[in-house]
Amino acid sequence: MDRGHTEAQYKFNFILVDEDCQECQTAKQNAITSNIPDTFRYKESQLPLQGKMWKKLAQLEKEQCRQRDIGAKSPEMYKSELKVKKTQLREKQAAYDMSKAMTCFISAISTPGLERSYVLKWMRMNLDNLSRESLSGLREQYKEKCQNSSENKEDIKDLDKQISNSSLGTEHFLREMGQLYESSVLLPEGEVSRQQLLHLPKLCAELLLDGYPLELVDGDASNIPLRWVSDVLCELDALVKPKNKIMVITVLGVQSTGKSTLLNTMFGVQFAVSSGRCTRGAFMLLIKVKEDFKKQLDCDFVVIIDTEGLKSPELAQLDDSHEHDNELATLVIGLSDITIINIAMENSTEMKDILQIVVHAFLRMKEVGKKPKCQFVHQNVSDVSAHDKNMRDRKMLLEQLNEMTQAAAKMENKEENKNFTDVIEYNPDTGNWYIPGLWHGNPPMAPVNAGYSEAVFELKRNMVQVLQRCDISKNNIMEFLEWTKSLWNAVKYENFIFSFRNSLVADAYMKLCTKFNKWEWEFRKHMYTWVANAQTKISNFRTILDEFQTSDIEELLVDLKSKALSQISKWEKILLDNLTKYYEQTEGHVCLVEGYRETFSNTAKSLRREMENSVLNQLEAAVEIRKGMCSLETIKENHTIKLEQRVLELLEECRKSKVQKSDKDLDRDFDKMWDTTVKELSFKGLDPKDVVEKVLKQLRLNLKQRASPLIKTVNNIKLNQCGVEPFDVPIDGFFKKVKHAVINMFYLDDHISKLQALADSIIYACLLLINDKVQKETDYHDNDIQEVLHIIDERLSASRDPQTNCEFEVKLKLHICGIASRQLQEMHGHFIEVNDPRRCLEQYRNKYHDDFKDLFNKRDQCKTKAEEFTQLCLKPAVEANVLNSLGPDIVDEMLTGRNALQFSTRAFFQYSVLKHLISEFRFENYYVSYIVSYEEYVKKWIYNQIKEHLSNGLKIWELQQRHLKANIQNITDAITKMQKDKNCNLEKYVQNICKELGNTLVIPKDALSAFMILNNADQEQFAQWLKKSIEEMEQSLMIKLQKQSVQSILEALRIKPQDILFNRVFGCGMQCPFCKAPCEAGGKAHTDHFASVHRPQGLGTYRFLHSRKLDTDICSSLVFCEGCFCCYETDEENHPYKKYQEIYPDWHIPADPSIQASDYWKYVMTHFNKKFAKEYKALPADIPPAWKNITKEQAENSLKECFSIK
Repeated sequence: MDRGHTEAQYKFNFILVDEDCQECQTAKQNAITSNIPDTFRYKESQLPLQGKMWKKLAQLEKEQCRQRDIGAKSPEMYKSELKVKKTQLREKQAAYDMSKAMTCFISAISTPGLERSYVLKWMRMNLDNLSRESLSGLREQYKEKCQNSSENKEDIKDLDKQISNSSLGTEHFLREMGQLYESSVLLPEGEVSRQQLLHLPKLCAELLLDGYPLELVDGDASNIPLRWVSDVLCELDALVKPKNKIMVITVLGVQSTGKSTLLNTMFGVQFAVSSGRCTRGAFMLLIKVKEDFKKQLDCDFVVIIDTEGLKSPELAQLDDSHEHDNELATLVIGLSDITIINIAMENSTEMKDILQIVVHAFLRMKEVGKKPKCQFVHQNVSDVSAHDKNMRDRKMLLEQLNEMTQAAAKMENKEENKNFTDVIEYNPDTGNWYIPGLWHGNPPMAPVNAGYSEAVFELKRNMVQVLQRCDISKNNIMEFLEWTKSLWNAVKYENFIFSFRNSLVADAYMKLCTKFNKWEWEFRKHMYTWVANAQTKISNFRTILDEFQTSDIEELLVDLKSKALSQISKWEKILLDNLTKYYEQTEGHVCLVEGYRETFSNTAKSLRREMENSVLNQLEAAVEIRKGMCSLETIKENHTIKLEQRVLELLEECRKSKVQKSDKDLDRDFDKMWDTTVKELSFKGLDPKDVVEKVLKQLRLNLKQRASPLIKTVNNIKLNQCGVEPFDVPIDGFFKKVKHAVINMFYLDDHISKLQALADSIIYACLLLINDKVQKETDYHDNDIQEVLHIIDERLSASRDPQTNCEFEVKLKLHICGIASRQLQEMHGHFIEVNDPRRCLEQYRNKYHDDFKDLFNKRDQCKTKAEEFTQLCLKPAVEANVLNSLGPDIVDEMLTGRNALQFSTRAFFQYSVLKHLISEFRFENYYVSYIVSYEEYVKKWIYNQIKEHLSNGLKIWELQQRHLKANIQNITDAITKMQKDKNCNLEKYVQNICKELGNTLVIPKDALSAFMILNNADQEQFAQWLKKSIEEMEQSLMIKLQKQSVQSILEALRIKPQDILFNRVFGCGMQCPFCKAPCEAGGKAHTDHFASVHRPQGLGTYRFLHSRKLDTDICSSLVFCEGCFCCYETDEENHPYKKYQEIYPDWHIPADPSIQASDYWKYVMTHFNKKFAKEYKALPADIPPAWKNITKEQAENSLKECFSIK
């Protein structure tokens, strides 16, 4: 044949088709599924990892959470055994060599883009043909048997197993790839086989980007391969970053109701719908959003999740079908931004079943802070105008939804939800869509219904509008992954709501707490400054009287109270407005913490009440003390006037004397005059108070307000004899005393011991407050003991122990008030002694003497008087001001410096303390002190953190210097300003300076009065010397401040930064009733307590009754198993751990976010087991074998995981 003719003919006849291209032909050869004689055997030999071993692993994972077969074993021992079994199964998986089919599959999908696409298409076609042949007969048999399901149960189960075994699709190969990866990551990092499989997640991520689905939930094993899915999504995030915002759409419905077809029609995707193979599990698929549409949807990708049918005939035959459906529905609804509920109108029973499952899932999401939207789609509706005609049906649907809501709420113990609209935002008119059937008649000969696509398009357009109106922040890929992990971990437990933990929710909560704590500190700091200024005004009353335009201190108090209330109201409004604005933002997953809005709003109101009581009490106390000082100052002024008069008379006599006076003569004359005058003066000082009696009076008033029946017993008490001996909880009756002695003999925890621990903690807190007041060296005021009584009442109330009876309360208050009365009496006596008029007068004897001699000798007093005014009046005032201002500044430094994170919230504080403990890793004075004396340890830890931070560098000096320079500048400005008035004398000039400084400095009254007399200095020269004296004072103070230690400064501060920080992070002070882990809930007004990390109960002194061995069980595991506990609160009767909230209703103990979450305390208990046993006088615990393998690094990582530290 002629060659040219042949080529021409070939070109003319050739029609280009995909199948003829080189890539397609190569892919056809690489497609490994063209010849599979027996599907079941092929899967066993070529895909072995996803069979029985994977299903057994899935069962073990759920059993670790649910512990249904625990029997009489210890929960931690049982979990340790299950962990060993899981490890063994993974090792068996890892022992398999990669099959030939999987080697070829991985090689084929590793080829360039187009060829990979062809490979997967060929595989899909071949597998569809294979399924059509192998499954069609089994499906027919299955349908026949299902018609009489009660008689053919075993046959149906057997057929279901055959259908599952005979089903083969590309998802099985990808599932095997995931199992290969999961088993390999447990191998040592240097292992070659592990290194060879590290690229698989990226390969799967590329497939996702190419539009192929990823199996999220394995429907056969009813499990998620979390490590595989996590690493795939991490790789996907790395490939698309920063364009990684996603929106999730999910479909749920009964099997074979066209869910996959609906998604395929709506989004142009290709979920498997042919060959009689129904979707099993859940699959996710990625759709890229066009650039011009990204702003409208506020996302880069749309994720579509297709799920298996709920209440499917196969699963209905299994015992846990309802549980499986609930798990799947909870997971996918939790992941969704919008959920399509697909309802086929033919079967009302199935519709009722799916509604119950769906409502249950939505209720769970509401409780954990997620608010997905939903659309109900009614398929196979014959009339296209069905929406207008089905108002009655929609009303009936809403009634059914309300009925299901009440049933679900009862099951979840959330019975406040009465209607479906209480759970989710739903409008029956806009939330329902009616779609006709896909076919006109019965397929395969029936034509396609064009109305189907039109109705689906309208649904899609409406959903896009709903999503555009959403005010919630969109998740990125990593946040979607976090939701997947946390939701799946929670559904593995039987009680979802109480086991749900999510780092995104935790992160959103931490952000809210951080913000609120910042606003609260701004409020407190402002009021600290305001009160300090108000107290300065009160202290300067009469000295700078003109400033206040009132001569009555009571008028001043009324004015200050009014201004204080105005300031407090203003800041309360700022706080509430900030909270409202915070919840209005769309970023930061604020919607997840909507449930805490009321708690923080109540906390703001509670803070207002606290500040109001504190500020008003401080003002009243300051005015009361000032009143007493005013009468004393009148006496001192009279003494000063009298002495000045006598000195001037003596001066006149000496000048008139014709005899030359030597210094000795002058000294003798002055001493004689001083002694004579002092004898003539009356030195009536402050009237001494019977502080003990005053404290007893306040105690009676307190008990009267609390309606205590034992108030009469207080009347005959000698308070000064109370509190001498250590406090012991009173025990009534011989039987109770014997019982307590026996319990102590076995070192068990009983109610008396708990009360003793409560009393000891209250006594410790009160003594700290009393010592702080005594150190301030002020006079006694009734507010002092009222604050102490308030602490006692607050702590007793917080304990919520009904057995803290009146007798216990009265004896505790008598004990503390007895100690307080003696210390406060001593403080009052010291105050009277310091302010004794005679002592104050003698203090300035030398000054009077020197002034007398200067005047007699006509010396220039300008320099001397300037130095005197600086040293006696200004310097003490400046030092006091620096100390008063330093406390809040140090708090600011700790909240904004490198320590900012650890004091930002209570949870971060706990993390910081626990991290410090493991870094030191010592038993004595560290772990044992933290557990046994938590409050005391925390106070010392905060104090040491402040001391350490301020000791590094010159930070404390910089803070002091700033205030010192500000004061010096104010003084210099006042001197310069007052110099402009040339007409005033020196006395008026100094008074004007004092008035100018009156809002910031408290000038000592005695020193100022002594300075004013016997003064003949020239005002102009005095001013010049005064400026020089101020400069010298600044230098001397700088030297003095630099030499001070941080510890001495902290002890001298009036506002203690360690106390402010302690109150900020200590919180409510409640501890877990089982393991004593401290509550971390934010906001003072919270009603639910929780802790991120719970401990083995043995660390809280719990031991087994018969063996006396410390207990290794952890309450976050116990509350989800079948065990029981007994204690005083249960009347020593056994009570199920699962129903612990019946006994402790204000505690929320979620499950560990992973089995490794409590590794921190497991590691601690393992290493210090013998030391804890010795400390608690018990026997060492039987440590579960798995605990001994925990490393320090794993313990630290578990801590980060629990507190969501990135």
